[in-house]
Amino acid sequence: MAVLLFAVSFTPPAAPLNLMRPERAQQKEPTVTEDPRLSKLPPAQRERGRALLGERDETKRAALVAALGKKDPLATMEFMLTLLETEPSAAVRRAIINSIGELSQPQVHQALERCVSSDADAGVALLALEKLRQQQMSNLKELLTRRIETAQRSGDPAVGRLLAQGQERWISLVNGTMLPSFLRASPPVFSLKGSDRSIRVLTLGDFGYGASENRSLAGEPQKRVAVAMLQAQRAQPFDFALTLGDNFYPDGMLSPTDARWVTLWQELYDPLGLKFYATLGNHDWHAEDSPAAEILYSQSSQSWRLPSPYYTFTAGPAQFFALDTNEVSEAQLLWLKEALTQSRAPWKVVYGHHPIYSGGEHGDNPTLIEKLLPLLKGQADVYLAGHDHDMQHLKPEGTLHFFVNGAGGAVLRPSPPGERTIFSLSSNGFATLEVDAQKLAVTFFGTDLKRLYSYTLSKPASAAHQGAHR
Repeated sequence: MAVLLFAVSFTPPAAPLNLMRPERAQQKEPTVTEDPRLSKLPPAQRERGRALLGERDETKRAALVAALGKKDPLATMEFMLTLLETEPSAAVRRAIINSIGELSQPQVHQALERCVSSDADAGVALLALEKLRQQQMSNLKELLTRRIETAQRSGDPAVGRLLAQGQERWISLVNGTMLPSFLRASPPVFSLKGSDRSIRVLTLGDFGYGASENRSLAGEPQKRVAVAMLQAQRAQPFDFALTLGDNFYPDGMLSPTDARWVTLWQELYDPLGLKFYATLGNHDWHAEDSPAAEILYSQSSQSWRLPSPYYTFTAGPAQFFALDTNEVSEAQLLWLKEALTQSRAPWKVVYGHHPIYSGGEHGDNPTLIEKLLPLLKGQADVYLAGHDHDMQHLKPEGTLHFFVNGAGGAVLRPSPPGERTIFSLSSNGFATLEVDAQKLAVTFFGTDLKRLYSYTLSKPASAAHQGAHR
C-alpha cells in the first residue's frame, strides 16, 4: 500500500478585524487646503484674513476689511487687490477701495481704473474715480510744495506769498471741497470786548452725535454737555464761546440750510444766548460743500460765527487766533506769524482742532510740531485743541501751554497718561477760560458741573509766567 506524503507550510492568520467597531479602523485624514489668497498677507495678519474670507455677512466683512487694512495698508495691498477681483458685495468692494485708495503703487492705480471702467456698481466706480483724483491732485500739489520750498530758500518773500496763495487753492482741489478763495479770506482783526475788561469764555470740542444710532440727531452725551453748559451760563454768564472742530459728524454740513442745523445746533446751543466762534475739524471737511456751508451759515445764525477757516479777534486782555489745522498752508502760517507779531494783547490764545502734543489716541502731530510750534513758542500763551475725545493738559514748551478739550459729545476714547501729561481724563464735558490782565485760568467741567481740573497762568509785570494748580 502506497503512502502519500504531503508537505504543508503553515502561515499564522492575520489579526482579525474588529467588525463590531469599524470606527477604530485607521482612516486617512482629509487634506485641508489653505486659501491661496492668505499667502499674500503677512503671517501676523493671516488669522484676520481667515476670519474675513469665512465671514458671510457683508456688513461684518466690510468691517473686517477696514480693520485689516487700517494698520498697514501697504502690507495688505496684494491681498486686497486679489479680493477686489472676486468680491461680490459692492459694500465690501467700497471698503477695499477705501483701504488701498491712497496708495500710489501702479497696481493700485490700475485696479482703480478697472473699477471706474467696469464695476457693476456705480457707487463703487465713483469712489474709485475719487481716489484716482486725490492721488493725481496730491502729486500736482507736491510739485507746488517743492516750488514753495525753493522760493523760501531763495529768500524772496513776494514770490513766497504768491505761491502760498496758490497753494490754498490746491489744498481745496486735493480735498475735493468747494471752497472758493473769497471764503478763505480772513477778515481784519475785530473786537468783542474792551481790553480793560475781564472775560469768561466757554470752549467745546468734538460734540458730534454721541451715542445716537440716528446720525441726524444729537446723541445723549452731546445733550448732557449742552444742558450742563446752559446751567453754567445761567449761574455765571460767559461772554462768548469757542468750538474746537468736528462740529458735525460724520461729514460736516451739506449746505447752510441743512436740516441738521436745527437738531445738532440750534436746539442745543441757541438757548445759551452766546456767539460761538468756530474752527473746522477733519469731519467738517469730509463733505465737499461742508466748509463753505459752515462759513455761510454765519450769515443767518444768531449764535454761529465762522468768518473764514482762520481768523483773529480780541476780547478783554486777550487776542484769539482761530486756525484751520486740517492743512496748515503756507499762507495761513504767514498770516499767523504776522498777526502774532502785530498783537499787543497781554494774552494770546491760539485754538484749532488738532493737538500739537497729545497723550490720547492720535498722539503728537509731527506736522504741527514742525510748522506751527515754532511760530507759537515765545509768542502765544495757550494752544487749545480737540480731536482726541478726552480732556488733557500737556507739559508746556517754555511759556506755551497745551490743552485738549474734545469731550463735547463724541464717543469717548481712553486717555492714558504719557510723558507730557499733566492731567488727562476720559469724560464728557467742557472747558472754560477766565482771563484778566494778570491771570488766565483753564478749567474742565463734567456734565454734573463738577470741577474736574483747573490750571492758572499768571502774568506779572515782568511778563514771566507762573503756573499754579488749584
